Amino acid sequence: MSVVSSVCCYCGTGCGVLIEADAGVVTGVAGDPAHPANRGRLCTKGATLHLAAAAASGRARHPEFRRDRTSVRARAGWADALDHIAEKFRSVVAEHGPDAVAFYVSGQLTTEAYYVFNKLARGLVGTNNIDTNSRLCMSSAVAGYKATLGVDAPPGCYDDIEAAGTLFIAGSNTAYAHPILFRRIEAARRARPDLKLVVVDPRRTDTAAEADLHLAILPGTDVALFHAMLNVMLWEDRVDRAYIDAHTEGWTALRDLVRDYTPEKAAAICGVPAADIVTAARWFARGPTLSLYCQGLNQSTCGVDKNAALINLHLATAQIGKPGAAPLSLTGQPNAMGGREVGGMANLFSAHRELDNPEHRAEVARLWGVDALPGQPGKTAIEMFDAVRRGEIRALWIACTNPAQSLPDQARVREALAAAELVVLQDAYADTETAGFADVLLPAAAWGETDGTMTNSERRIARVRAAVPPPGEARADWEIVTDFARRLDPERGVRLFPYACAEDVFDEHRETTRGRDLDITGLSYARLDAGPQHWPFAEGAVEGRVRLYADGVYPTGSGRARFHAAPYRPVAEAIDARFPLHLNTGRLRDAWHGMSRTGRVARLFAHADAPRLAMHPRDLALRRLASGELVRVKSRRGEVVVEVEASEAVRPGQCFLPMHWGARFMSGLGANALTLPAFDAVSKQPELKHAAVQVARADLPWRMAAIAVGDGARLLDAVQPLLRACEYGAAGLAGRAHDVLTLRVGHAHPVPDELLAALDAALGLADPLTVMHYEDRPRGIAKRVRVEGGRVVAARLTGETAGFAWLRDLAVEGVDAQALRAWVLAPVAHPPAGGRVRGRVICNCFDVAEADIVAAADAGADLGALQAALKCGTECGSCVPELKRLLAASRAAA
Repeated sequence: MSVVSSVCCYCGTGCGVLIEADAGVVTGVAGDPAHPANRGRLCTKGATLHLAAAAASGRARHPEFRRDRTSVRARAGWADALDHIAEKFRSVVAEHGPDAVAFYVSGQLTTEAYYVFNKLARGLVGTNNIDTNSRLCMSSAVAGYKATLGVDAPPGCYDDIEAAGTLFIAGSNTAYAHPILFRRIEAARRARPDLKLVVVDPRRTDTAAEADLHLAILPGTDVALFHAMLNVMLWEDRVDRAYIDAHTEGWTALRDLVRDYTPEKAAAICGVPAADIVTAARWFARGPTLSLYCQGLNQSTCGVDKNAALINLHLATAQIGKPGAAPLSLTGQPNAMGGREVGGMANLFSAHRELDNPEHRAEVARLWGVDALPGQPGKTAIEMFDAVRRGEIRALWIACTNPAQSLPDQARVREALAAAELVVLQDAYADTETAGFADVLLPAAAWGETDGTMTNSERRIARVRAAVPPPGEARADWEIVTDFARRLDPERGVRLFPYACAEDVFDEHRETTRGRDLDITGLSYARLDAGPQHWPFAEGAVEGRVRLYADGVYPTGSGRARFHAAPYRPVAEAIDARFPLHLNTGRLRDAWHGMSRTGRVARLFAHADAPRLAMHPRDLALRRLASGELVRVKSRRGEVVVEVEASEAVRPGQCFLPMHWGARFMSGLGANALTLPAFDAVSKQPELKHAAVQVARADLPWRMAAIAVGDGARLLDAVQPLLRACEYGAAGLAGRAHDVLTLRVGHAHPVPDELLAALDAALGLADPLTVMHYEDRPRGIAKRVRVEGGRVVAARLTGETAGFAWLRDLAVEGVDAQALRAWVLAPVAHPPAGGRVRGRVICNCFDVAEADIVAAADAGADLGALQAALKCGTECGSCVPELKRLLAASRAAA
C-alpha cells in the first residue's frame, strides 16, 4: 500500500488529501493534516473520493470515433483517433479559417493542461476561441478585481477568517459549497463570540441561519444594498478619507452616485429593513472585515457591478491589505484560479496579459517562439455555442466539462452540439450528457491519476499527484494535447510542444510569469513538494506573499485602486403575470456540479435523492399544492417536472431548484432548461442564478418506481430510455455497503410494454419463475420483487408505489426479508410489525437519519448530547448547521 499527497478535485477551497492506493487501485482517502487549507478535514464529498474513484463503470477507457453522424463511435487506437481529429481540423481551418474551430475547457484541469490547451489554440491553431466553464462561475469576479484593484488577484487569505472582526458573506451558501471554510468560520466564532457574521442571500440557507444578521434581499438587488451601505458610511463618517485620498481614484463619481441610495430607498428595492442595512454598514466599517462571495454575485448580467460595488466598501473603509480585511472571491472549481493564471479564457493571455494589448501579445509570441498571436477577440462560452449553432464554428473540442448539462438554455446548447461538424470530447467519463453528442471520445486521466498543480481561492499553488495509473488507455490531459499538436503540425508542433512530463510544462509556464503580478519564478515542483505556496513567489523569495496591497500600491497605471460607479440594475428577466415567480438556482451539500463524479457514490444521494423545488408554504397554498406533489416548472425557454416541497427558507414569490441534476438523472434537461443565456456585458458571465417561472400541478396519473442492487453506473445506463420517455423521472443511488438503484417516474399515460420489459430484463425481474409478481390489469397495477438469499435485490412497482421507500430500505440495509415476503407486494407505505422508513440521512459520515435526530431532539437532547449519542456532526461537520436547525425546530414545537 502507498500513500500519496494530493489535492481534492471538488471546490476551490483546495483541500489537501492523502490518497491510499493498493495494487493500482485507490482504496482510501483522508484529509492531509499538513495542508494549510483544510488542516486534515474533509467534507462529505472529499471524504468519499475513493468511492468515486472505485466506481469503474462509466469511465472512458479507450479512444472512440465515428467518421460521420450516421454511424456510431467505434473503438480506435490513439494514433488513429488523433490523426482523424487533426485531418478534420486542418480541413476546417483551410476552408473557413482558424476561427472556425474552438476549445471549451474546464476549471477542473490542472494548470499544466490549461497551459497546453491555451498554447495549442493560440500559438499553433491561431485562434482565440478558447474559453472555460469558469466563465460560468468566476469571470465576473475576475472582471471585478481588474476594474477596481487592477489585476485578477484575490488580496486576502483563509487565515483572515480568524483575524476578522466581521465576516461578510454575500451570494454564497458557504456551509454547503465550501464546507471546510465554514468549519473554520464556526471555530473562529466559538473562539471569539464578538466576531460578527453578516450573510446576504435571498434564501435562509444553513449559512444564513448561523448569521448574526441575515439580509434576505430580493434576487439581484446586491448593488443597491452595497450602495446603501456606503451611503450610511458617508453620513456617519465611517469612511477612511485619508486612505481614499492617498490610494484610490474615482471617489467623487461614486460618492455622488450613492448619495441617492439611502437605506430607506434601498430597503424598498431590496426588501430588507432599512435598520438592518444601517447595522450591516456599521459592522462592516468597524472591521477588520473579510468578505466572502460566490455565485450569487457572479452569475448575473450585472455581476461585475456587484463584485465591484462590494470592493468599493473595502476601499472606502481601508478594509484591505491587512489581517482580517479583504474581498475574497470563493472559486467554485478546484483550479479556476490556475486557468485564469495561464490565460485559459477567451479574453486573456498567459500570466494575466491582455488580449487587446499588442505588447502583451508580442511578449507571449516571443516566449512561445511564434511569429505572432491572433488579436481578434475569441468567443466566450455563450457566444461560442451560439456560433456553433449558427455554423460559424464548425469543430469544437470540449475537455473535462459537461455543457449539455451546465450551460443555460439547454435547448439551444443541444441544437449547437447537434449542428457541429465535429465534436471532440476529452473526458474521464463516457456517460455524461455531452458524451452522446461526441463524434470523438478521448479518455482522460481522472483525480488520483495525473500529475500537475492547482491554485485555490487564496492564490495558493499545490501539487497534484498521481497515486494510480489511469484505466485502460486513458492519458493525462496535457499529454493528449501535446500528442495532438505534434500530429496537427508535425514541424511546429514538435518545436512548440517539447514536453516529456507535466513538470516541463510548469517550468515553461513559470517563465511566462517573470516580472508579472503573479510572478512564480521562485517556484518549482521541488519547492512545492515541501508544501503549497501563495503567489506571487518571485525568484529569490523565501515564501509567497500571503496578503496583497498592504502598502496601498495597486497594479494600475496610477498605482491607485479605482472606485467603480455603476447604478443598480434589476435582474435580466422580470417576473410578470405569466411567469410570476423568481427562480433561484444553486448547490446542495453532497452533490457537485453535474454529478459526473458525485453521482457515482451512493451515499451522496442520502441527503437529497432527487431534485425538488422549494417553495414557500403560502405559494403552495395559493396553488392548492402539497409537499411531495409533482409540479411543472416552466420558463420562457423550457420546463421541468419535479417534486415540490414546502420551505420557509425561501420568501413568498420565490422558489429554489438545485442545479446538479441533468438528463442522466432525471427526465428533462434539469434546471438549465429554465435559465437564460443573457450575460454581463463585460465579464460575459450568464445569469444562471435567476429566471422568471410559473409553477403548476403536473397531472401524471401513471406512476412507477423501481429499485435494484448492483453496479450503480450500469443500472443508471439501463434506465435512460425510461427517463427519456416519461415527463417525470428521478434516478439515483442509495446505500453504503453496496449500490442500490432508485427510480421513480410519472407520465400522463402508461409507457409502452417494451420499455417495461427492457427495464425488467436489466433489473433481473423478467423471469416469472424466480420473481414474485402481482398484476391487476383493470387497475393498471403490476408489481415484481426478486429476493435472493432472503434479501430483496430488485423490485418494480407500477400503478401503486406506496411500498417503494421501505423496499428500498430493505435492499440498502440487506436485512432478511423472509418474514416480510407476504408483505412485499402489499400497498402499504410502511413495513409491517411497527417498522418505519429511515428517510433522509443528515450525517453522511456516520449514516445518521433525520428521524433518529428528531427523536433525540424531542427527548430533550442538545447538540452536545446528540453528538455524543449518535456521533453526528463529529467528523466532517457538514451536518452541524442542519443539526442546529432541527434542534431549534424541536424546541419551537415543544
